[in-house]
Amino acid sequence: MTMKIYQVGGAVRDKLLNIPVKDQDWVVVGSNAQEMKALGFLQVGKDFPVFLHPDSKQEYALARTERKTAPGYTGFEFDTSTHVTLEQDLMRRDLTINAIAEAENGEFIDPYHGRQDLQDRILRHVSPAFAEDPLRVLRVAKFAARLAHLGFVIADETLTLMRNIAASGELDSLVKERVWQEMEQALRCAAPAVFIQVLRDCHALQVILPEVDRLFGVPQPAKHHPEVDTGIHTLLCLQQASKLSDDPVVRYATLVHDVGKGITDPGKWPSHYAHESLGLKLLAEITTRLHVPKEYSRLAALVCEHHTKLHRIMELRPTTLLKLLESLDAFRRPEQVDKFLLACEADARGRTGFEDREYPQGPYLSELAATLTVLDIGAALESAKPENTKDFVHQYRLQKLTEALQ
Repeated sequence: MTMKIYQVGGAVRDKLLNIPVKDQDWVVVGSNAQEMKALGFLQVGKDFPVFLHPDSKQEYALARTERKTAPGYTGFEFDTSTHVTLEQDLMRRDLTINAIAEAENGEFIDPYHGRQDLQDRILRHVSPAFAEDPLRVLRVAKFAARLAHLGFVIADETLTLMRNIAASGELDSLVKERVWQEMEQALRCAAPAVFIQVLRDCHALQVILPEVDRLFGVPQPAKHHPEVDTGIHTLLCLQQASKLSDDPVVRYATLVHDVGKGITDPGKWPSHYAHESLGLKLLAEITTRLHVPKEYSRLAALVCEHHTKLHRIMELRPTTLLKLLESLDAFRRPEQVDKFLLACEADARGRTGFEDREYPQGPYLSELAATLTVLDIGAALESAKPENTKDFVHQYRLQKLTEALQ
């Protein structure tokens, strides 16, 4: 069989959608590892042969079929023999829109009608084998978030398969780093709230992020939260965060800022006294479970603990204001303060009817932080020569803050 090379996957999909192509992947039919190496390709795949082009360094994979042999997304056996056809390789892919190949002459090979689904804006699985890989639940939710602005929706039969996977318990077998990787990529998408909604729709959110799933159905005071439901509020906040910032760290902090409301005393609902401190324990559990990077977990904890203080910042005394700035590490990490303010603004605007409200609390804290940041602490220490430097600096800043507020 003569070797043939086709472009596949996201590059073909995005080209047909007229959106920027990022990654280019290729599939090689009718070849083997020995021939690829003889042509100068460098083998990098361990589980199955993937090769880097000697010049472009793009990935070229031998056409393959796969057979489920064990739980999880790694439990597969692969056949990469020269007899595997392009159609067989495309059949193992997740969605029809990702199962289109383009030949070197520009011809499209589309055995599973992906171009029609692109036109109809449908995310549809290629074959029943979709259900063999639990990671695809997260991947489809991510594609829904990435392509929501183009009007894509998930086919009913695909959503049913995703529910079956969630019910099977296979999601528990996923490597946590891969779960976080998919989640982080989804947080970078145009509509990360769609990712969370899809996971909830297919009952996977209760497995992946039970702390967030628990918020749906939990009431809040209608006076401050016309949407009432804390889960809906969380989605609205994430939508607002997406408008305010492309930073996935800000978006993650926004997503989990209210998880403490899921474990407050139901007998006192819709009040959620101490939900800020209650949430910190849950955030620590999420960080451990999903191996959340420190930058994400640190900002999330700050927003969880202090967002309500910022909302009522105009009422705070100078001592409380300074303690807040110190907790935010404002004098060493001003960029962290900026991210904190964005997440808090998203929280304030993530309420029905409040989407376009001004949020003066943010600029207010920024100005106070700037006032204290420019202080010449070194000169003050040189002049006073205090015994306790830390206490002196705190009192000096408190004095200047009090003067600035008068």
